[in-house]
Amino acid sequence: MTATSARPGPSRAGGRAERFARPALLVFLLAAAADLAGLLAGAETVHLVAKPLLMPLLALYAALRGGPRLLVAALLFGWGGDVFLLVDDDLAFLVGMGSFAIGHICYLTLFARGEGRRAPAALATGAGYAVVLAVFLVLIWPDLPADLRIPLTGYSLLLTAVAWRAGVFGAYAAAGGALFLLSDALIATGIAEWPQAPAPDFWVMLTYIAAQALLAHGVLTGAGRIPPPRPGPDTA
Repeated sequence: MTATSARPGPSRAGGRAERFARPALLVFLLAAAADLAGLLAGAETVHLVAKPLLMPLLALYAALRGGPRLLVAALLFGWGGDVFLLVDDDLAFLVGMGSFAIGHICYLTLFARGEGRRAPAALATGAGYAVVLAVFLVLIWPDLPADLRIPLTGYSLLLTAVAWRAGVFGAYAAAGGALFLLSDALIATGIAEWPQAPAPDFWVMLTYIAAQALLAHGVLTGAGRIPPPRPGPDTA
């Protein structure tokens, strides 16, 4: 056996990393369950502890599964948004929304690279999302605080694009994109002081956690998963 053949190759290293992926996923699911249970029980401390753990754990799982860096980055920028949105302050809300927006740009870039490896994003689906967004904005606009109308509109356009383009990675990612849009729509109705369902924060977090998990699952398992770049002539 040569020294070269004795070294663990990428597949062995990847196999060792993937052994820790399932425990990371289990801890993520436990943190999600604790967060949702805390919201239903009105245990604010549980929510404050569990919510900041969610996206780092999901990002760790994606990294251990060998997921694209853009997916890991999108999840970590989602974590930044989660943390800032825990602060009851308009500036913190805008910073958190900005962090989420960067995460959405990561998703859009990833979806653009995946398009062509699967069916392209359907124009009919995009048109449907555009109509839903336009109607929603027209209805909610008068009830939004004046200083949040433009930022929320820009953010909503970006998130709607993510929801539409997510379909290039298959049904799971498409469902995740749709749930992400629904989760943020629930937040917007709260800001506009529209009538809310019982335990509104529970429904916001349930749809958000499911959205991020489905997006990650869709990217990791979809046929359109982005392969690593081929080595160039000087790296062969």
